[in-house]
Amino acid sequence: MDRTDTLSTTPGNPVGPPHPRTRPEEHPPPAGCAATWTRPALLALLLGTGLLYLWGLGASGWANSFYAAAAQAGSVSGKAFFYGSSDAANSITVDKTPASLWLMALSVRIFGLNSWAMLVPQALCGVASVGVLYASVKRWYGPVAGLIAGAVLALTPVATLMFRFNNPDALLVLLLIGGAYATVRALETASTRWIVLVGALVGFGFLTKMLQAFLLVPVFAGVYLLAAPTGLWRRVRQLLLAGLAVVVSAGWWVAVVELVPASARPYVGGSQGNSILELTLGYNGLGRITGDEVGSVGGGAGRMGGGGGPFSGRTGLLRMFDGEVGGQISWLLPAALILLVAGLLVAGRAARTDRTRAGLLLWGGWLLVTGLIFSFMSGIFHAYYTVALAPAVGALVGIGVTLLWRQRRPRPAPAADAHEEPVVVSRWQRWRPLAATATLAATLAVTVWWAWVLLGRSPDWYPWLRTVVLVAGLLGAALLLLTVRLPRWLGAVALGVGAAAALAGPAAYAAQTAATPHTGSIPSAGPAVAGGFGRGGFPGGRPPGGMAFPGRGQFPGDGRNGASVPGGENRNGNQDGGRFPGAPGGGQVPGARGGMGGLLDAREPSAAMRELLERDSDDYTWVAATIGSNNASGYQLATGDPVMPIGGFNGSDPSPTLAQFQRYVADHRIHYFLGGGGFRANGGSSASQEISTWVEETFTAQTVDGVTVYDLSTGADAS
Repeated sequence: MDRTDTLSTTPGNPVGPPHPRTRPEEHPPPAGCAATWTRPALLALLLGTGLLYLWGLGASGWANSFYAAAAQAGSVSGKAFFYGSSDAANSITVDKTPASLWLMALSVRIFGLNSWAMLVPQALCGVASVGVLYASVKRWYGPVAGLIAGAVLALTPVATLMFRFNNPDALLVLLLIGGAYATVRALETASTRWIVLVGALVGFGFLTKMLQAFLLVPVFAGVYLLAAPTGLWRRVRQLLLAGLAVVVSAGWWVAVVELVPASARPYVGGSQGNSILELTLGYNGLGRITGDEVGSVGGGAGRMGGGGGPFSGRTGLLRMFDGEVGGQISWLLPAALILLVAGLLVAGRAARTDRTRAGLLLWGGWLLVTGLIFSFMSGIFHAYYTVALAPAVGALVGIGVTLLWRQRRPRPAPAADAHEEPVVVSRWQRWRPLAATATLAATLAVTVWWAWVLLGRSPDWYPWLRTVVLVAGLLGAALLLLTVRLPRWLGAVALGVGAAAALAGPAAYAAQTAATPHTGSIPSAGPAVAGGFGRGGFPGGRPPGGMAFPGRGQFPGDGRNGASVPGGENRNGNQDGGRFPGAPGGGQVPGARGGMGGLLDAREPSAAMRELLERDSDDYTWVAATIGSNNASGYQLATGDPVMPIGGFNGSDPSPTLAQFQRYVADHRIHYFLGGGGFRANGGSSASQEISTWVEETFTAQTVDGVTVYDLSTGADAS
């Protein structure tokens, strides 16, 4: 095999000896030859990240009670732990694969049920993500690039949010960054071991958040197929082994769930047919792309006029920059795109195995593939999903700034040997320093201008900050333009001013996010802004005074069915009038009045309610049943006893059916039925509505602190 196919001596590629006519700084030292300041700087970055992600963490309580209740169940039941059940009695699972729950359940098992035990694993995932991203970028581009990448990830507002929250995204991001690092290592020596590890990490990513982990499979595989320093057929064989690793690491759990009889395991939440494959390919798979998610509260693009339902917003190329999403992720997104193009131009027509280009394709592919899918998916989409873009944005900014900074000084043409022809310096070589400097300055100017726009969306929140960011950033850009002819120290000053200005906006949002408690199913980073779903999202996952949607609390496009949010809040925090589209009586669910919880969040039940539920609790499998997982989670977390979430997250799964519920009641397995919660839209089962109707017609209602309660032990034999 030709040696030129395996080794490249272009700038940024430390493989092989330097060419005699290249400058030493074009070849960064190997990973093991770090400068003395590198480790202290990395330690400072990790300690700062840990402080940001851990400070005041307990203020968010259970954060997302949907997952908190499942973690509590898994901490006391091995069966609930394995399947990811919402309750320890294993009536139904959450609507995701359970890997992220395993971390929380183990922590709760060791440290007890409390907010810190629930959330510290997420924060540690965040610190580890910053460290692994640093290692991935530093390996080829040097410590400065790695530190920039890690700092950008740490200070991205949506990253601060999700690494302090108990959704699956924290573990998913860590696993995917680990997959990128393993790809980098595999590319260095065409290592079979490392590329198989990539597949295993992606497979565990599937066990964390299902098909979202597979978005990067074509990126990892494509870059390896292009740039690995070995023959084509060996690359193909290695990728087939990596694919097998994906199947094994993800498929073992799926196989168990599919092969175990349905009567011996909990119902698969989020599916209509009790199938993990249906959940994978439907509600959590292609349905997210097409908007055809049976049983969800979202809608298809057809009903939303180009959007994906009330929890999706409008699709399009600029979705990542709009009012809902922009402040979460897009602060440095324009810079990342500009620097990606500039970096590829610097790499030029290098050898196939050139690492400069391979790294740019790896992180650029991550950003473009994931970003475009997020931009155009018509199903349920939440702004916090964009945390998956943060590692790629950080890597591209770190790599791009470092590459252009190395190009900014004029380089004298190397002298020819006595027996060689004179070296001809091309026009590009003469103009390269000026072009690199101008690109850096333009990137900084665009970045601070965009930060000025984003900060303007919350005009009452530190209004002076946007002016300071803009002025300082433009000053830094102007100084950068002068550094080609001025002393080196001025360049360092300009770079420092520019970096401070570029990071000031996201850092301020990140600090505000860390200082604000967040709860519910749809959290949002930063202050409330204009122009997006819920006016851009709300601290705590909800607007002040309750969840407000377009159309006086109704989901757009379905007002004819009375598709309102399940219960508007009253001043006591309770919810009334949960409505199901198409239900009798204008959509009012019998028994839903006076309910405590809702679709998106749960609240702490009163002392009287806890006392009622704990009465004779050892005599029942479930101390209560109620519609919707979030509604059930509040009661379960308060008492520590299983509460059956009828219909799963949305109340739209056929679990249990009316006949099954009646059998549980007759067998004295459920003590109370609690009103409120649940929402059935976009199809799905009517079982929860049927159960509510039957309970209201069969049992006598009482009210406890505003919550409608039915004692199912009274008259159970007759029923």
